[in-house]
Amino acid sequence: MEFTSFISDFENLPKHIQRQLIAYAEFLKSKYAASKKVPGEDDTFSFSWESGLKALKKEYSSVELQHKINDLR
Repeated sequence: MEFTSFISDFENLPKHIQRQLIAYAEFLKSKYAASKKVPGEDDTFSFSWESGLKALKKEYSSVELQHKINDLR
């Protein structure tokens, strides 16, 4: 439906239905605004864990570490 045809259909509706549509549109607007992320939130992936097991590099291979992790599960 085109916006212009929607407006003309809206104007032809009874006033109480127009108020309901406006209330519903405001509800959807507030619902959408609440679900949007706030800029600056931690929305990027962090690599802070990188090289966290570097001290174990001499003792274990990556495959051995994977096996140890699976044993802990």
